[in-house]
Amino acid sequence: MTGHEQGVPINQMRRDKRMDPEHRMRLDSAIHMQGRGWLTGRDGGRPWTLSRTNRVLACFGALLILVVFSPLLLGLALAIKFTSPGPVMFVQKRTGYRGRTFGMYKFRTMVCNAEELKESLRHLNKHGVDAIDFKIDKDPRITGIGGFLRRTSLDELPNLFNVVSGDMRLVGPRPTSFNAYRYKDNHLARLSIYPGMTGLWQISGRSNIDFDQRVELDLSYIAEQSLLLDLKILLKTPFKVFSGHGAS
Repeated sequence: MTGHEQGVPINQMRRDKRMDPEHRMRLDSAIHMQGRGWLTGRDGGRPWTLSRTNRVLACFGALLILVVFSPLLLGLALAIKFTSPGPVMFVQKRTGYRGRTFGMYKFRTMVCNAEELKESLRHLNKHGVDAIDFKIDKDPRITGIGGFLRRTSLDELPNLFNVVSGDMRLVGPRPTSFNAYRYKDNHLARLSIYPGMTGLWQISGRSNIDFDQRVELDLSYIAEQSLLLDLKILLKTPFKVFSGHGAS
């Protein structure tokens, strides 16, 4: 979960699949080219994270969760609407598979002018003033209901629409709010798979760890990827998320 919110109008958000040739070469040289089939183990096959089976199961799971939790989604939307001025949801530009940008759906948890206030609070960034990640404890821009949504990660539930659309999966690295041009070379390999709603980061400390540590967890997930690992992460996520540990 990022420490700032910068909304993008839905009708202006497009998938960005273009990239300048020099940066594309940098990305390709850094990304681990996965070529072992997840089911057969044969070279040249699709790994689990990029398989059609993963895509179908993730989409089906997201649709099921949306249906089951639709009353909760409606209740949260009404709570946001009646407790602070501004839209219920916003679309934030995020970096996903192979550096492509997309609009990620979230419930609004901050005041409408949160981005304008960001620079005045940069000195409070818990990862350092010059860090690419921006997060501060007890962020004054967060609304009353927004604090609850963040502690429980309920603000991320609209990510399910991104899973249905194919920009995300249920499990994978969290998409960053900064683009691939700002990634260091040793960070780029995390872009070799689709981003997810949850992952090893969420069950291993969440916002209490810095970006380099997140990348280590992402690369560990990529190396060990499997259906069984995804199921383990999905089962552990609710306990970690609703405990509020590491959230901000």
